[in-house]
Amino acid sequence: MEKPNHHILVCASFRVSGEPQGICHKKGSTNFLGYLENEIIDRGMDGVVVSSTGCLKACDRGPVMVVYPENQWYGKVENEAAIDAILDAIEDGSVAEDYLISE
Repeated sequence: MEKPNHHILVCASFRVSGEPQGICHKKGSTNFLGYLENEIIDRGMDGVVVSSTGCLKACDRGPVMVVYPENQWYGKVENEAAIDAILDAIEDGSVAEDYLISE
């Protein structure tokens, strides 16, 4: 497998016990995985991989997504418009400022 150019992590709120706790999954973060994958394919964004994760410990800002290698943390990713803005930023080599977690 080739290393991806971008890796998008989507918080699914899972803990070691396997039980989801926290905000991200309650606000539908895992429901957006299909949309995110399909949008990446539709846009022809080769080299972009999506993974769901355990809790990213930013519950007060959830749902949370992280884009690597840029190490950009995005919060309040609650709808397709937010995902589109983040994907647009990846394509443009910029930052989706409206969703960026700055501290």
